Amino acid sequence: MGGVEFAKVSYALPDGRFLLRDISLRLEEGTTTALLGRSGSGKTTLLRMVNGLVMPTAGEVLVAGKATGSSDMVELRRGIGYVIQETGLFPHMTVERNAGLALELAGQDRGAIVARVKDVLIGVGMDLAEFQGRYPWQLSGGQRQRVGLARALATDPAVLLMDEPFGALDPMTRAEMQTMVRQLFERVKKTVLLVTHDLDEALYLAQRVVFLAEGKVVADILAKDVLRSEDPQVKAYVQAVHRGVPV
Repeated sequence: MGGVEFAKVSYALPDGRFLLRDISLRLEEGTTTALLGRSGSGKTTLLRMVNGLVMPTAGEVLVAGKATGSSDMVELRRGIGYVIQETGLFPHMTVERNAGLALELAGQDRGAIVARVKDVLIGVGMDLAEFQGRYPWQLSGGQRQRVGLARALATDPAVLLMDEPFGALDPMTRAEMQTMVRQLFERVKKTVLLVTHDLDEALYLAQRVVFLAEGKVVADILAKDVLRSEDPQVKAYVQAVHRGVPV
């Protein structure tokens, strides 16, 4: 059970200003949904509601049918992988230990951790024998991001959150990572919520694209229909990204 639902979700700051207002979305199990919008549109706030890092001030977020507000946070987060742009790897830990940290914290035995770490590192295109003893500072940006993704997948979560995961990478490395992730998604069938500013990345990785503006959903459209959409909000975003290309 890996579906996610936002049921009339809003989030207001103490001064009464709304960052999100009346969001209703359902992410079907095993699908990838991309959130696009300007900086400050509420994308990351909405994503962080899924694992309880932000709690709505109105409405409910449900993961596998259970409201996050009534969930045990440790249990909830063990079922959700989280990948961020900065990777969040611990500099004093090796690749092997970084990738298996969630399993270690869950109390799994050493043999099971080693076997699982080997599997997830292979899954993201890294060889355990070559990289297990290295530290984050000994890796390239793309390699660090692969380890961060392996760590997020180590507990075999039903839901995967990705917040601008490739934003700091050069274009060639970013393209390689996108190809690897697309192939990975086809194999593991997670429910993925991807925050990105990159329209082409969203269209390549997601089946569905949700556009946010000023804390509201302004368009919710299948990825295959985005480039030919007549929706004014979608057309404006496409034209801003593909300047000089007829739309």
